[in-house]
Amino acid sequence: MNKAFTKEQDDADDEDAVPAELALPKGTRNYLTPRGYQRLRDELAHLMTVERPSVVQIVSWAASNGDRSENGDYLYGKRRLREIDRRMRFLTKRLDLAEVVDPREQQNTDQVFFGATVTYLDADGEAHCVKIVGVDEAEPLKGKISWISPVARAMTKARVGDTVTLRTPGGVQELDIVEVAYTDAEPGDEPAP
Repeated sequence: MNKAFTKEQDDADDEDAVPAELALPKGTRNYLTPRGYQRLRDELAHLMTVERPSVVQIVSWAASNGDRSENGDYLYGKRRLREIDRRMRFLTKRLDLAEVVDPREQQNTDQVFFGATVTYLDADGEAHCVKIVGVDEAEPLKGKISWISPVARAMTKARVGDTVTLRTPGGVQELDIVEVAYTDAEPGDEPAP
């Protein structure tokens, strides 16, 4: 069959599917730090004002070249437009659900809640520093863990000096809370001189 008569595959089935690691618990808001919220807004603005118009221009130029069935620029451009539109819809939905929580405004600074930077010791006595952030801003390798992660849930409401129990597939671990701080800084940020 001639490609001119076949419908392009636009992945409509998985268009609004959210990866499991980014799924929010039912009925909850999308908690974000001010930094995380700004990053999502900046990404959406970049997609809308820079990337999408650029790809539209390429697709328009490629379409004017004639036969679209074997036109790589046209086919790739259309696919990229779908990806950009999908990401824009995702970001818009996440921002609609967003509830910005500024860690610096936390009243109970002696307890672990959303936005806390926590230093804890594991069973081997090794110190770890993590910041509890929103699902969309979590980067475990950089010390930013989601508020719905097992470690964050185990530490929630703990105080300095508490030992919390973390249940993992590998067994039960004890974590000793050493320090709790509420700042805008993220793990790895250099302190201002």
